[in-house]
Amino acid sequence: MRILHVLDHSLPLQSGYSFRTVAILREQRALGWETFQVTTPRHGEVVADRIDCADGWKFYRTALAAGWVNRIPVAGGYMAEMVATANRLDSLIEELRPDVLHAHSPVLTALPALRAGKRHGVPVVYEVRALWEDGAVDHGTTRAGSARYRLTRAIETYALGRAARVTTICAGLRNEIVQRGIESSHVTVIPNAVDTDKFHFDPAPDADLRQRLGLDGKTVLSFIGSFYGYEGLELLVDGLALIGRERPDVHLLLAGGGPSEPAVRERVKKLGLQDRVIFSGRIPHDDIWRYYSVADLMVYPRLCNRITDLVTPLKPLEAMAQGRLVLASDVGGHRELINDGHNGFLFRAGDAHALAQRIASALDNLESWGAIRLRARRFVEEERTWRDSVARYREVYSSAVNARTELK
Repeated sequence: MRILHVLDHSLPLQSGYSFRTVAILREQRALGWETFQVTTPRHGEVVADRIDCADGWKFYRTALAAGWVNRIPVAGGYMAEMVATANRLDSLIEELRPDVLHAHSPVLTALPALRAGKRHGVPVVYEVRALWEDGAVDHGTTRAGSARYRLTRAIETYALGRAARVTTICAGLRNEIVQRGIESSHVTVIPNAVDTDKFHFDPAPDADLRQRLGLDGKTVLSFIGSFYGYEGLELLVDGLALIGRERPDVHLLLAGGGPSEPAVRERVKKLGLQDRVIFSGRIPHDDIWRYYSVADLMVYPRLCNRITDLVTPLKPLEAMAQGRLVLASDVGGHRELINDGHNGFLFRAGDAHALAQRIASALDNLESWGAIRLRARRFVEEERTWRDSVARYREVYSSAVNARTELK
């Protein structure tokens, strides 16, 4: 099986999107499949089409050519990106002769893949990791229900309906896709997962890191991930302020970075918590286990919106694999992973008092942590390993190729 993956971006850019991609590629190679990887112009500006290597992986890059399309108001940039991607795919399909085009969201990868796939008779599998229209709302470029939102939603649905098969990362997104009229048998969940060989259960805390961060003798709450508004990090700071009145030993470690970091830092300053909140900055993915190891309680306070209700995050799974106790808001994406009181804890989304009370309750019941952490690790081992997750592509690709053959 030869698969040409069409990607928004890739390594060396550090993101959950890039890490999921590499995990898929690694496991597909282990299955004996040949994979090839091309990124759209959204990965970053390149002068000409080229090949880059990152962490041992080869990526075909796509240049964005200047032209009249770029001058079209609003949509011109997107159209130019898709034209460049489609042209790049035309040449790569001729060169590589893939059996399947695997387009990974956003829809800006799917549309050129569908065009090239139709021209060359190659089936397209479209993988939805998030819905473009909801991402635009979160980024502030549109609002729910606007004309642009409805148009983007219609384009997404168009692409879903024309792919040979659709995959997605969780049940929430699958339900949304099926509700748009896509045949349920054509939609497969390939969930986010963890390489359990990289995240060993309950390693000893990294003493050097803990000392360097000034956390010796402290009870450590931690969040590791990208700083976006919907992650609820300002709410987490509010929760720390509330619990700090009774527990001055509790500190907060925030590892990562992103658009909402200035607002989070401002909230910390406003509440006078500078001596109790540590911003570590972005960390290499290979070092992330060290930061999990110094945390007593991992907190994921996502706010409630369509993205968080539909999409399951990756980072809580890593923490669970390493035996960290996880406390998360009760949005839909978290409820797919966490059974409250069984393999982690949930609190009412958007409520700082509920968060503080749940933290206090967890800290008052340390004797229950061992069993919960073991069940969290078992959940990952039994339901969320990359090997088992990626194996599901076998049926997806086979049915996509067969469907294309039947149409000829």
